Amino acid sequence: MKLEAPFIKLPFRFDAARLQEEIAALPADAWVRHPNNLDGNSALRLITVGGGENDDVAGAMAPTPHLLASPYLQQVLAHFGVVWSRSRLMKLGPGATVPMHTDINYHWFHRVRLHIPIVTTPDVKFFCDDQVVHMAQGESWIFDNWRVHKVENHSDIERVHLVADTTGNSRFWDMAHAAATGDIAPQTVPYQPGARVGIATEQHNVYRVMPPSEVDDLLRDLVEETVSLKPGDAGGEEMGRYQRVVYGFRQDWRQLWSLFADSDRGVPHYRKRLELLLQQVQALGDDLRVRSNQMPVLRVIGQRIGTYAVNPDVPGMGASAPAATAASASASAAQAPAARPVVRTPDYDRPVIIVAAPRSGSTALFETLAVTPQLHNPGGEAHWLVEGFRMFLPGSPGVDSNRLTADRLTPEIALAMKSRLAGKLVDAAGQPADAASVRLLEKTPKNALRIPFFDALFPDARFVFLWREPEENISSIIDAWRAGGWVTYPNLPGWDGPWSLLLPPGWPSLKGRPLPEVAAYQWATTNQTIMDDLEQLPADRRHVVRYSDFLADPAAVIRGVCDFAGLEFDAALSERTGGDLPPSRHTLTPPEAGKWKKNAAEIEPLIPGLAPLLARLRAFS
Repeated sequence: MKLEAPFIKLPFRFDAARLQEEIAALPADAWVRHPNNLDGNSALRLITVGGGENDDVAGAMAPTPHLLASPYLQQVLAHFGVVWSRSRLMKLGPGATVPMHTDINYHWFHRVRLHIPIVTTPDVKFFCDDQVVHMAQGESWIFDNWRVHKVENHSDIERVHLVADTTGNSRFWDMAHAAATGDIAPQTVPYQPGARVGIATEQHNVYRVMPPSEVDDLLRDLVEETVSLKPGDAGGEEMGRYQRVVYGFRQDWRQLWSLFADSDRGVPHYRKRLELLLQQVQALGDDLRVRSNQMPVLRVIGQRIGTYAVNPDVPGMGASAPAATAASASASAAQAPAARPVVRTPDYDRPVIIVAAPRSGSTALFETLAVTPQLHNPGGEAHWLVEGFRMFLPGSPGVDSNRLTADRLTPEIALAMKSRLAGKLVDAAGQPADAASVRLLEKTPKNALRIPFFDALFPDARFVFLWREPEENISSIIDAWRAGGWVTYPNLPGWDGPWSLLLPPGWPSLKGRPLPEVAAYQWATTNQTIMDDLEQLPADRRHVVRYSDFLADPAAVIRGVCDFAGLEFDAALSERTGGDLPPSRHTLTPPEAGKWKKNAAEIEPLIPGLAPLLARLRAFS
């Protein structure tokens, strides 16, 4: 969030010694690798979606058992009198850093991050814009994370901060303004044994469809900060085109809202207009930058608007609200985790798992199959299913990519994964699964590199392999990287800048290589790995779909999938495939014959080297 100063020291001081006692009592295995996989960085989750072990920012927040077991941490958060979003303890190892970066996604437009140092020394420095501070133990600070910032720990101890996100209320911001101007007296907030406090946590944080007022705020703010790197008249002309593109999008969005609000009928129209915006801004090039942090405007729009403007899995404005369990936390909750609904783990009968290289049309295939009531799915891509286990994150021991093999699956992990899936499964109407046996439909791009792992998890799974011609697929991968909306590892150690899409084995060899070569490597390595893995399975457990065939005759292709998977080609599937397929949720720009040729000069030199793999793909069955 933008602030009036890079750093604002708040007037509250807390008992660092008591906080140190509480964090020392927390289990050592509760500390997990930083969500961005930064070396020397780890976190312990305090407020998360559903109170579980995740790093999501969208969904009803609740305290984790770790926070509920820590009475003074609860009192510290409750003291501010605000609604809290995702919150954690953050640990920075000796000699470790948080590299220079800026926070540009939608979550941060409205939220500020509170820091309360618990364990630190003067050798820990926080940099923001042109200022450097040391945050002392027990102090409370907020900072402007829209500006470029970093942290350096030059000490020989592990630095630990309480780090909590909030939008803040009027009282909070009046206090922060007074603190910024030096017009407020400091106050010590001691531990109060036996005191009962309630912690309010966000229950609503993303829209099903962003209303026009929100879109206006996000884009108006960005346009005001945009500059062109082109000199003179050329820069002025580029800014004029950019402003017209953004204004046109805002007006079209408002028109669509007046017709559909956030109803199901409007979702395809919103997606189509959103895709056009990304296409138009991408066409303007990389010379449009944010004045204060020099971020490319396309990347900001991708992470601020592109990723969050349409979320069909979120209940609409007229839907009932989830129970605000966190806001009514009681003293008894401080002694034990809040009760959770009991979710029955079903029998997973012949799961249908789609495997494909990224940007190959797998979302369209998934969304087509998801309309049949015969299948249940986890509501979209299930990155959390694997990466919710810290030992499977790249950078963990024995894991240097998204590749996982069967030897990494234990009975305990298998049981936990099936249980987590059970809590997320929905049918074609979006209703929770409640059956003793289900047919699972799963499509997460990274899982294309994990076929042996999922074969061990689901020994009777049916794998549908979708592949796309290299020119089209590589071009789409290039576009996704450049759009900035598919970043999977914002700060990948050993890589310069953010990494997008799946992380294949051997990726370090790509450092310094042009983007088209990176995209071609992702396409080739993924398809090669899929074929190698599927060849180890019986032929009746694999089925191949060519993307061009799916576009040309979706009904015939889906009939083939149904025959393979033991599904009925029912009325829902027939209706879905009876005409042109609707754009999928991850479509960047509308389908168009020869669209890849805009990147032809970068792609064509790579095609001869891919010929042997392409021949194998065409012969594979």
